[in-house]
Amino acid sequence: MEISFKPIGFFRTAETRIPRHWSVSDALGRIEIDPVFVEGLKDIRRQDRIIVLFNFHKSSPFTPGHILQTPPHKTIPMGVFSICSPVRPNPIGLSVLTVKDIRENIIEVEHIDMLDKTPVLDIKPYIPPA
Repeated sequence: MEISFKPIGFFRTAETRIPRHWSVSDALGRIEIDPVFVEGLKDIRRQDRIIVLFNFHKSSPFTPGHILQTPPHKTIPMGVFSICSPVRPNPIGLSVLTVKDIRENIIEVEHIDMLDKTPVLDIKPYIPPA
């Protein structure tokens, strides 16, 4: 079975030092949504938290040698599914971002960990545990 995705937009930022994870980031950027999807942004508001699914478009291709990887903050190899490495069997990333502003098809966000021109695959609401 083959599964394919088309970006709904692209991430843009002037930041050059991108943190490795959204939870330790105060960096800013914006999501530019394809205008065909602009109505889908209805009800997203300032200060909302959103989940952004994206493609690690600049990652190295995954090979069996990447099953175990040593993150920069560890000293021993770990399984790919227990870490946030961009080198994955399916190069899909997930970030929880804070909406700083929204106008037309542009969402200004904070806590970014994506590179400029990263393809955005989907946006979902962040729903905290009850």
